[in-house]
Amino acid sequence: MTSKVAVVTGANKGIGLAIVKGLSRAGFPGDIILCARNEKLGQGAVETLKSEGLHNVKFQRLDVCDQRSAVELKLFLEKNYGGLDVLINNAGIAYTKDASEPFGEQAEVTMRTNFWGMLWVSHALFPLLRAGARVVNVSSFVSKQVLNQCSPELQARLRNANISEEELCELMGEFVIGAQQGDQEAQGWPNSAYGTTKIGVTVLSRIQARILSQTRPSDGILVNACCPGWVRTDMAGPNAPKTPEQGAETPVYLATLPVGTRDPHGQLVWDKTIQEW
Repeated sequence: MTSKVAVVTGANKGIGLAIVKGLSRAGFPGDIILCARNEKLGQGAVETLKSEGLHNVKFQRLDVCDQRSAVELKLFLEKNYGGLDVLINNAGIAYTKDASEPFGEQAEVTMRTNFWGMLWVSHALFPLLRAGARVVNVSSFVSKQVLNQCSPELQARLRNANISEEELCELMGEFVIGAQQGDQEAQGWPNSAYGTTKIGVTVLSRIQARILSQTRPSDGILVNACCPGWVRTDMAGPNAPKTPEQGAETPVYLATLPVGTRDPHGQLVWDKTIQEW
């Protein structure tokens, strides 16, 4: 078995692909599993990387919106590696400002990919995390901006250091129902599907870090959320100031924190700097 293995979701293009490149070029001592929903695009990305001399990248199909797909990835990792050393939950979507779909539909679809998909992958793969593992959940600075637009009551609940995963899931579900009913603002939520899902990502990262500290205190596993910044991708558009490679810098930094590092843990990190939540 290979001694080390890393998994990057949503990695056939954009920031995810740049993260895979960054990990490989940083000398990650094992295989990097490039995950994508579309097998043709995923395999094509791996072949391109091999032509660039990055030979420790392998493809494995993963649809984050399908819980069975996450379980299949878990079984693959168990069989071939016996554990997991790095998990980067990068897969995500965002509707454009001029999208014609009803807001309720945008909220449901975005939440399913950005929050529930990350949760399902985490539930499947966290049992495989080895001592010293690193987990990076790709969030956004928008999560912090949008949190400040929530009602004081929601802000307090979402900033509560002891919020449970169950309560967070209930809140994310309430937002979607409110969006579908057209009264999410009356309930104290902002008018941003993408931003609210990224609130969920950031808060879930804090919960995961707290639980791992309680249940596996001596294993040195670190979990963080991060903001890559505004990056030129299909999702963010061509006017963004950062290249995908620049956007990958903070995720790769968090994924390669040296053994013995204690912080950051349970934080939102942007440009390698902890952000107040």
